[in-house]
Amino acid sequence: MATAAAQTTSRSLHWLGVACGIAAGAWLGAAEAPTKLVTAGFSPFIISLGMVAGVFVARWTVPVALKGTGYIWLDLVEKKHLVVWAILAGMLWAVANTLTVFAIRNVGLSIAFPLWNTNSLVGLLWGWLLFNELRSSGRKQWLLVLGGAAAIVTGACVLAAAAPHQAAAGPRGAATLGILAALGAGLLWGTMYIPYRKAYISGMNPLSFVTVFTFGELATVSALAIAFGGGFHQVAADLAKARPVMIWLFLGGFCWVLGDLFQQYAAKYIGIGRGIPLSNTNQLWGLAWGALVFGELSGLTAGAQTRIIAGSLVMIAGAVAISFAEAPETEHDERRQAMLRESRRYGMNLERMEASMQGEDVLAQSNPKRSLWEYLVAAAAIALFVWLAVGAQSAPIHADPLWMAVLIVATLVLLFVCGYLLWRRTRFS
Repeated sequence: MATAAAQTTSRSLHWLGVACGIAAGAWLGAAEAPTKLVTAGFSPFIISLGMVAGVFVARWTVPVALKGTGYIWLDLVEKKHLVVWAILAGMLWAVANTLTVFAIRNVGLSIAFPLWNTNSLVGLLWGWLLFNELRSSGRKQWLLVLGGAAAIVTGACVLAAAAPHQAAAGPRGAATLGILAALGAGLLWGTMYIPYRKAYISGMNPLSFVTVFTFGELATVSALAIAFGGGFHQVAADLAKARPVMIWLFLGGFCWVLGDLFQQYAAKYIGIGRGIPLSNTNQLWGLAWGALVFGELSGLTAGAQTRIIAGSLVMIAGAVAISFAEAPETEHDERRQAMLRESRRYGMNLERMEASMQGEDVLAQSNPKRSLWEYLVAAAAIALFVWLAVGAQSAPIHADPLWMAVLIVATLVLLFVCGYLLWRRTRFS
């Protein structure tokens, strides 16, 4: 009876992780749409800095709204050794995000998206090597994961071959640099998932992790902008120049936080080897935004368009195959060995760690009441968005309003449906 109950719990968490991965794909795809502003002449560093500033605001307000500052503080104090890992993850994210802006400028959103989504291969390797993912799994799981990985690589190669057709009118070598930037972002993002998994097998709440994560990303992007963007005064002048469209970058950052939170929960409940490829369905949403809203494919030959679509579909099929490789009990035993290693290394309670991985909120009983500070944080965030909205101008890029509305509605539906499932099953633990 206990075994049947354990299997039911494992299966429910698996499909919860799948739902979170799907929602993550939609919101991560929507978040990259504002980076098209780079094609309007804005510096990639300013685009990245503006977006990360929006991320910083959202990553403070969303966790506060869902759990409260007292809860976040208790979680961080209990697992303070993970703070440095969260900051490191934020730094890796910041560099990768800046590279994506260069990639979009040189090869476009439709092509750059699938290329940097090779991060799933990197994450798969680290998950197997460091956290025992896929260890002691059956042949079916290995075939699904390895077959999916091969499909992702194949799709990336097809898209890379199509890139010169889109960027032929640009500077010599621009397409190559764009491809390298996208692949570099994938490498960094894939490595970033090491701190993710390390935090979650230790029982840390994703909301706590991203709160600290944001300090590393904002500091790193600011340093990159100042170092490579002409110094502090030039960056300040560029930010002032971008002021009329800064609201769109902040909204992009806010969308990214929602997508990243879903991705974090997917990584927690089904692992980085499965959760990250599933969240990489954002390539489908990126293709939709690039092709339907921004008309990126309109100038390409029929052959190039076919390669881009075929490459994206192959990569999506690979991600889906990986996501359906549900972990058997033997693999869960291997994961528990990784948890045991962490508990011994840092003197943590193994039972509480396991309870957290099963969707239980181990801090619920000790969570303090909400304070006035939390309402002040929410008010400040709202005031900032209102200030940016006042005097904002339409983004100086062509966009189809009908398709934009369709995609926005679809992402909102996924937000509420998957958010409700996550709350009902785990109370955002």
